[in-house]
Amino acid sequence: MTATEDPGMIMLGRVSGLFGVKGWIKVYSDTEPRDNILNYSPWYLQRKGEWQPCEVISGRPHGKGIVAHLANCPDRDAAAELMGCSIAIRREQLPAAGEEEFYWSDLRDLKVITSQGVELGRVENLMETGANDVLVVRESNEAGRERLIPFIRHQVIHNVD
Repeated sequence: MTATEDPGMIMLGRVSGLFGVKGWIKVYSDTEPRDNILNYSPWYLQRKGEWQPCEVISGRPHGKGIVAHLANCPDRDAAAELMGCSIAIRREQLPAAGEEEFYWSDLRDLKVITSQGVELGRVENLMETGANDVLVVRESNEAGRERLIPFIRHQVIHNVD
């Protein structure tokens, strides 16, 4: 089961490489800013189809990425076994969203309906564009048309339920 299939898990990134010989790993982080991934522990690594908790002992920004050292990862060989693992946290580890704020994971799979009642599809994903976030909405029919809708509250998006 992936994090997107398990509503209790929120994807934060993945193990992208090895760092040194003492069990440190390189991490690709989907958090913003990138080093926010270090604010959470334990991480849950998906290994052999199961989520396994791993305590984050230490971590820091390194170049354009993040490096981290996890408990029970004493050397490069142990770290190599984690290569490619997805990193997630449990939903309850997230701080509460503020009023009129939403986590992207809360918006995925929601139906998008116009103010005239026309269903456009479901939110498949979101993208950052710099100016504003954009909803990627896919129709549920065979054609599966994709629409990109700016996530601009009160101008384009009138209500999130």
